[in-house]
Amino acid sequence: MTAANPYRTLAAASQNSSIQKSKKVAGRPGRKAPRRHSSSAKRVTKMGKLQEKVAVVTGGTTGIGFATAKRFVDEGAYVFITGRRQKELDEAVKAIGSNVAGVRGDVSKLQDLDNLYETVRAKGKIDVLVANAGIGEFAPLATLTEEHFDKLFDLNVKGTLFTVQKALPLMKDGGSIILIGSVASVKGTASFGTYGATKAAVRNLVRTWTVELKDRRIRSNVLSPGPIKTPLVDLQPPEAIARILTTIPMGRMGEPDEVAKAAVFLASDDSSFVTGIELFVDGGRGQV
Repeated sequence: MTAANPYRTLAAASQNSSIQKSKKVAGRPGRKAPRRHSSSAKRVTKMGKLQEKVAVVTGGTTGIGFATAKRFVDEGAYVFITGRRQKELDEAVKAIGSNVAGVRGDVSKLQDLDNLYETVRAKGKIDVLVANAGIGEFAPLATLTEEHFDKLFDLNVKGTLFTVQKALPLMKDGGSIILIGSVASVKGTASFGTYGATKAAVRNLVRTWTVELKDRRIRSNVLSPGPIKTPLVDLQPPEAIARILTTIPMGRMGEPDEVAKAAVFLASDDSSFVTGIELFVDGGRGQV
């Protein structure tokens, strides 16, 4: 037979004694059982990453712009979106629901930009500016026209530049500027040269503004998507899109909300030491 362990016996006796005492205490008349707090009582309201910020998102009626505006509102911001067509603008504002205002205008027209910022001024200063409005078209070098060239550069470069310039008097020191670029700025795609050139220009603007605006602590970054499921992509030749898909390591097109999540990062304090970069959301297409 195995000898009894005296230390184990004493421990067991002590444990039994404690259990009996706790039962007596719980059964005493007039003594209330300890209150247990429900998990809901301990729940703390989570503040959004853009709480009480004011943001402007151009081209905010569909695709990446709409997804970004919606994400910003979900994170606590008040957002102004722009669009050229009133019907689409009204539909977007309704879909987002609250803390959003729509301003009709074309960012390639300076008077429309003046009207936009007069409307924004009534709300206060701008914390975040997303210059998203843009257009893409395929056109081979041998047949592209002056009209094609002017349309893309007017909207994608001129419109972007003056969207930022005219916002500066309203921008808060320490604010964030996000330009929507494209993986086309670093990848050569047949018949897509004009568009790629506009986005390469956008990339260079951010390099310059990072230096020019440093005294105001305004951060400038480029957010460059790869092929994303947007209405703009739907307008492109199917064979061109199919060809591009074969070059994406992840083997699929991205979703607008995947780009919007990256925009929240660049807009928020999560990226407080990030400026002058080009952040790719492209499924790896521009990296291989």
